[in-house]
Amino acid sequence: MRIGIIGAGQMARALGNGWAAAGHDIRYGRRGDVRAAAEFGDVTLLAVPVPALTEVLGEGSFDGQTLIDCTNAFEPDDGTMVLGEDAVAERVAALAPGARVVKAFNLCAAEVWAADERVFDGHRLAVPLCGDDADALARVEELVRDLKAEPVRAGGLNRARYLEAMSAFVVGMWFAGADARAALPPLEAAFAIAD
Repeated sequence: MRIGIIGAGQMARALGNGWAAAGHDIRYGRRGDVRAAAEFGDVTLLAVPVPALTEVLGEGSFDGQTLIDCTNAFEPDDGTMVLGEDAVAERVAALAPGARVVKAFNLCAAEVWAADERVFDGHRLAVPLCGDDADALARVEELVRDLKAEPVRAGGLNRARYLEAMSAFVVGMWFAGADARAALPPLEAAFAIAD
């Protein structure tokens, strides 16, 4: 698959290197070179700071393109993380009309994607995906598997705001030195009884 990557930071490089190792063709684009990356890719990864979204997305055309949004609008607040914007993926979709936006890869730091390990305590790393287009979701699922992780469909793009909020909460716990996984029981222990 041909993947255009908009951005040149740690996340862009970590995911791009992983996909290149899996045999995909990669082209990076920075500000001023966004159009080339967008036109190159069957899929385009958006890996830029949230304040740059309007400018960057205005530089290219994403009509019919699968556009992966891995951004987070984090802002520090008294030592914790909060969101500076409630629904980044929805804004991405509004700024790139015609794009098939999928929110993915926003929960883990670039260092996770740069490392080789994808199985932790016997469980494969899961990557939640939010999007409205079945073909775009299928393409992103393939890219998740190529990184040796497990894709999990988490609903339409309107649910991406919850994934973004989860990222602020989880990353805040990690920065505080707590294991975010400890807040939830494993699937085998999770159950509910209907009232």
